[in-house]
Amino acid sequence: MPATFTASARRLGIVSAGGTVVLSVIYAIPLTAGLLSLPSPDAPIGDPWFPMMEILIILTMPVMVGLMVAVHAWAAPQTKVYGLLALVFMSLLTGLTCSVHFVILTVTHQAEFVGQSWLPLVLSFKWLSVTYALDILAWDVFFALAVLSAAPVFSGSRLATSIRVLMIISGTLSLGGLSGVFLDDSNLRSIGIVGYAAVFPVAALLLAILFYRARSREASTNPDLVTTESSPVPGVRQVTTDEGWAGAAASLNTAWLPQR
Repeated sequence: MPATFTASARRLGIVSAGGTVVLSVIYAIPLTAGLLSLPSPDAPIGDPWFPMMEILIILTMPVMVGLMVAVHAWAAPQTKVYGLLALVFMSLLTGLTCSVHFVILTVTHQAEFVGQSWLPLVLSFKWLSVTYALDILAWDVFFALAVLSAAPVFSGSRLATSIRVLMIISGTLSLGGLSGVFLDDSNLRSIGIVGYAAVFPVAALLLAILFYRARSREASTNPDLVTTESSPVPGVRQVTTDEGWAGAAASLNTAWLPQR
């Protein structure tokens, strides 16, 4: 466990990873019900299942950003850059897909838009449409780049290696969903859906287990400190950024005061 992984980062990791799993399972309920209610495979999922799915996606995305924050905190110094890349790409995914789904949820049912001839080309989840293309960019590109960037952060233990492998599989499948765009075959989009809707929740579950098992050697003077390191200066304790510059100054002053 990296020395900079604090107790607060550990809590965030457990909650966000667990939240991702729970929300993914809940999302599967209206998705399954909506698919079973379709009169034909080419028909879009209708009410009430589709609005439920939109709301759940919007709720899930901030949780996934929190998960990548915890991944970045977990990363060792030599892999911090990959954790940061994962956080940036996940943030891009969140901003784009939340915008798309919020617009679909709030605008498409308004009287001013219903019946417009251009509406299916702009605000629908049928190919071809602008919003569908943007959502493909979000999930098949930004999500894939996020998990592929996060993969190098995890190594060593069997659990960490399993997370790494699942993230690589998830990202690769998500990128594979782009084949449906280039080949103009909507059925190939299912490859990407398997990557982020089926494989990634399993990786998130393992992340929750990994963070839960992390041993936090908390300092008695600071409950947010997970680990400390010995200082090369006798009598001065090494501090992490969680303790702040005030704590560091106090330690230095105490160390160099004349002993009576």
